[in-house]
Amino acid sequence: MPRRVGSPNAVVMADTVAVNDEVVLGTTGILPMRVVVIRRFTAGRPTPPDNPLERVIPMPTTEQIIDVLRPVEDPELHRSIVDLGMVRTITIDGGTVGVQIALTVAGCPLRNEIQQRVTGAVATLDGVSDVRLDFTVMTDDERAAVREKLHGGAAQSQGHSHGHGHAEGRAVPFNEPGSRTRPILISSGKGGVGKSSVTVNLAVALAAQGHSVGVVDADIYGYSVPRMLGAERDPVVIDDMLVPPEAHGVRCISIGYFVPEGKAIVWRGPMLHKALEQFLADVFWDDPDFLLIDMPPGTGDIALSLSTYLPRGEVYIVTTPQPAAQKVARLSASMAETVKLPVKGVIENMSWFTGDDGKRYEIFGSGGGKELAKDLGVPLLGQLPLVPALREGGDTGRPITVAQPDSEAAKAFHAIARQIAEDMKPRKKFLSALRVN
Repeated sequence: MPRRVGSPNAVVMADTVAVNDEVVLGTTGILPMRVVVIRRFTAGRPTPPDNPLERVIPMPTTEQIIDVLRPVEDPELHRSIVDLGMVRTITIDGGTVGVQIALTVAGCPLRNEIQQRVTGAVATLDGVSDVRLDFTVMTDDERAAVREKLHGGAAQSQGHSHGHGHAEGRAVPFNEPGSRTRPILISSGKGGVGKSSVTVNLAVALAAQGHSVGVVDADIYGYSVPRMLGAERDPVVIDDMLVPPEAHGVRCISIGYFVPEGKAIVWRGPMLHKALEQFLADVFWDDPDFLLIDMPPGTGDIALSLSTYLPRGEVYIVTTPQPAAQKVARLSASMAETVKLPVKGVIENMSWFTGDDGKRYEIFGSGGGKELAKDLGVPLLGQLPLVPALREGGDTGRPITVAQPDSEAAKAFHAIARQIAEDMKPRKKFLSALRVN
């Protein structure tokens, strides 16, 4: 009569008619291993004595489970959940492994993603038949330790720069000599030229080309980047450190996350300055390759503040082809020159519309971008067509570089992104070891 045999802690249970099954403890290398020796009897004939081990499956150890969890990253912080101290306890009961994970905040929006990553990693180990997760939440002290590890302590984020009504400003990491981040300021002299659409699609194109990218929506009065990028999940706060949401490989911060929808921002210069300071100093950007700044139209307080915070910023001017837009965009370039920020290139938007007949129609005229670039002594990096899909992508949160990557507009954005990343790369190297006291 067949029966189930084996230790309750054994990995392998087998149907057999044997009466002399035995469970033994062996070793594999230096790690202990519990195995089941199953002797099968078929029609009264036993398995040959010189080959009694029919199947051996090792029990996973706590060390092995930790090792397999180490490559698993928190989807927001992009760090190992082991290194962040998120793995609390591990239990092993036969083929069932239990893991307790400490989330950084209650109601973590990416809990399901963490669960999938942990379960998938542990399930790859031999002998694991079931993975059971339990969640808890970090204490205030543990969150403070995470902030210290990733962003430095609160004291380290304080600087000594004065300005615009603040007794003491915060240190902006992108000013540090060892910073590898290139701040890219996307500017225009007037609204309505598609500056924010250009910013978002350039950011996505750079990310698709393998760069780490962040976007600051510095257009405080007319914020729109979160909707255009499709990054509408709120930032997570870990001990006063802001973790920005991410979409299409791009991290984003905006005043739109902190005010009720539809509410106008009515601030004077000092409050604008303070908001930008927090966006740059209190957000966990994680040293991106590029930080794109969607500048507001014109040459007001925000432009002046950013020139102070990002003295190594590179300015790129967006214009449309008509002479009126070109002349106003020239004012934006003049502002950059005044605050000693280099204008690196011009991008012409809405250059033409291609009709159903395949013919190009220059609705806003032609030559404005080329003329502005010549006037400033910088290259015209590209011309972008006027296409409905570009507008639709901004409304739906699926930029054209994501929704239609093979389209004419998307290819133009990728070409401009490559020029910025490769051809416009600064030749000077800013190394922390090269300091002048």
